[in-house]
Amino acid sequence: MNVQSILHGIDGISTWVGKAAAWLMVVLMVVVCTEVFKRYVLNVPTAWIFDAENMFYGTCFMLGGAYTLAQNAHVRGDFLYSSMRPRTQAGLDLVLYIVFFLPGIAALIYSGWVFAVESWIINEHSNVTANGPPVWQFKLMIPLAGVLVMLQGIAEIIRCVVCLRTGEWPSRLKDVAETDVIEEQLAHSEFVDEESRKIAIERAKSIDEVARQRGMGGDLQK
Repeated sequence: MNVQSILHGIDGISTWVGKAAAWLMVVLMVVVCTEVFKRYVLNVPTAWIFDAENMFYGTCFMLGGAYTLAQNAHVRGDFLYSSMRPRTQAGLDLVLYIVFFLPGIAALIYSGWVFAVESWIINEHSNVTANGPPVWQFKLMIPLAGVLVMLQGIAEIIRCVVCLRTGEWPSRLKDVAETDVIEEQLAHSEFVDEESRKIAIERAKSIDEVARQRGMGGDLQK
């Protein structure tokens, strides 16, 4: 198995978890709509619904971190970064991953695990509402999300090393790219002439290709 296969394998894990967690938004929507109906139509509000909403949203947010990193879509002030050569980008990223990312995520995993275990031992329940639901399973998402982000971070470090050696960013396991939407809209637009449409589509494709070469495809989704 070569390095590229390993990187895409880790990308695949992060992407699968992120997409699976995204379905919690559907559950959250159903829960909120149900509670609104019960509260304002039937006048029988549910005491623990606020806790459930926080848990669903928090879990979705935490488990989406590795997926976002895999797509290189975390917020970055890239005014200078985007103009750097790939090797310079890789060197800067590698230093930041080693100095800040690895210690920070390791601390998150350790502290989150202790946090969840202590919650399990004392059978902790939410105190936001009376007779609140147990919260250990929600706190367990902290170290789990940390492990997933750490795994994806290791893949990013490998990418940096490969780029330092070759001068090019390894490819990512692509998901949705905004340029595809732009091309689709331009192709069916009634307000753009044919020549302008072709120029715009070719430009979008060239931008996407440059982003893939630099491993920055995720920035196009912002």
